[in-house]
Amino acid sequence: MDFEKNLKRLEEIVHKLEDGEIPLEESLKLFEEGVKISRSCNTRLADAEKKVKLLLSVSPDGTEVTKDFATD
Repeated sequence: MDFEKNLKRLEEIVHKLEDGEIPLEESLKLFEEGVKISRSCNTRLADAEKKVKLLLSVSPDGTEVTKDFATD
């Protein structure tokens, strides 16, 4: 699944779990699915951060530039 679909599915799972109207066994299965999706999303975000850092690591004049992803 792509990132956006994973996020949408994760939101659906959270809403179902917060609702509290599903049986325990189904809640556990949904929780497990949510954890897997969350880990997948975190991995995708970490990969994207690495790519951004790589793209920002060289300035137009060819000198190396190091910027933290969270700044600017």
